Amino acid sequence: MKFVSKKFVPLHKISKKVGFTVALFFSILYYLLLLFYFYVVAACVSVILLDNRNPVKSIAWVVALIMLPVVGLVFYLFFGKDYRKNKIFSQKGLKKIYAKPEYALGLKELITSDIPKHLQKTARLLYKNSGAHLYINTKVEILTGGENAFERIFADIERAKEHIHIEFYIIEDDKIGNELRRLLIRKAQERVRVRVIYDYLGCFRLSDAYIKSLQNAGIFIKPFLPVNRKLGYRKINYRNHRKLVVIDGKIGYTGGINVADRYVSGNRLGKWRDTSVRLEGPAAHGLQNIFLTDWFFVDNRAVTNEKYYPEPNTFSQNVVQLVNSGPDTQWEAILQGIITVFSNARKNIYIHTPYFLPPESLITAMEMAALSGVDVRLMVPARSDTPLASSASSSYFLRILEAGVRIYLYKQNFLHSKAITVDDEIGIVGTANMDIRSFEQNFEVNAFIYDKKTAETLRSAFKADAKFCDEIVLEHWKNRRFIDKIKESLARLFSPIL
Repeated sequence: MKFVSKKFVPLHKISKKVGFTVALFFSILYYLLLLFYFYVVAACVSVILLDNRNPVKSIAWVVALIMLPVVGLVFYLFFGKDYRKNKIFSQKGLKKIYAKPEYALGLKELITSDIPKHLQKTARLLYKNSGAHLYINTKVEILTGGENAFERIFADIERAKEHIHIEFYIIEDDKIGNELRRLLIRKAQERVRVRVIYDYLGCFRLSDAYIKSLQNAGIFIKPFLPVNRKLGYRKINYRNHRKLVVIDGKIGYTGGINVADRYVSGNRLGKWRDTSVRLEGPAAHGLQNIFLTDWFFVDNRAVTNEKYYPEPNTFSQNVVQLVNSGPDTQWEAILQGIITVFSNARKNIYIHTPYFLPPESLITAMEMAALSGVDVRLMVPARSDTPLASSASSSYFLRILEAGVRIYLYKQNFLHSKAITVDDEIGIVGTANMDIRSFEQNFEVNAFIYDKKTAETLRSAFKADAKFCDEIVLEHWKNRRFIDKIKESLARLFSPIL
């Protein structure tokens, strides 16, 4: 018998061949993944261009995709989709919610009202672009500071007899948050119907135990656009930034304040300075409409009982419009309203905002007002809780300074107020910042108040805050450090998506 001898292959040669094969496999895989990545990026760029959005915003996303490999793509997939065209939620069933505006002016009555002719244009616009009814004879109180606002809100909740509706972007599990929790539980035990909407992302630190304690007390509490597999992750960029409280359909609050200790005792930036408005009377129905519309979205059931719109008390002569805006609406209603007010200004415009990342249309409106002789003043915080947004904001200053806008940096604490007053004729208080996110992506609500007393109160509050500010001098600003200018310019590239 013959044995066929096999040639012996040394182990190190086998290892070398196997190693080469593995290396070749991973090399091919790497280039295939790289090609796939570039294909996805190219597809995203094509979608951005075909969407025909604002060119500045389109460029910002393209820059992010190119300059931030992988990270830019992830950000676009989560935050880049424009849902305004196909609406966040269906309008079906919403007509059942809206109260009959028995205590509001119609467009025909507007012409004969006491509202100045140049402001009737704004009122008509807001009625058409957002359905904001013109509620008359409402008691309006401006509240500056957290202590004052929470004291009034909690006192009104304490007196609630029928229902309490609460909607906030942020509710913290802290001293103020737990005071609210205990109060709501007690009112629920008194058979007062309590409904709460919280933004899922804004309240990501809110404990399950906090929410469970409310549910166990019989309180109806729902998250707005939760981030999960069922509802998807791509809508994470669209947040409910509204803050409102409605008590018995007779009293309502809105403004910039969230439920957190920082508005009372402060944090590393100091005590947060904010502005809220208390509305008692017919205008509370406007806030009720907005809340119940949002409740329909989170609960999928329309609340239509007439008891939520009781006959209100009437007070001094004025007109209030509660304007809601968001990715579910056809128009950027709040932005359009502010631009129209600025365009019609004759004497002065005073602006509080924590973030100033305006669209081009708003910058132009401010410039035109200042160049035409209107006293335009902007107040922003000297220190921000968002450094990138602060740097981007600074990049807009030179242009409006050269047009004659005066800019104040609030140094005492942190300015979180969102308030505007124009010509001592109209005051605007709400949740929208002067930035693209608030005007285009967030769900917001602003009160447009046609009332001389309210406008004067807001102007006085602005001047009181100015004592704690440094005013920017144009020549000094031009000569700031070159490195700061570079940092601001780079941050501005991302301003449309911050």
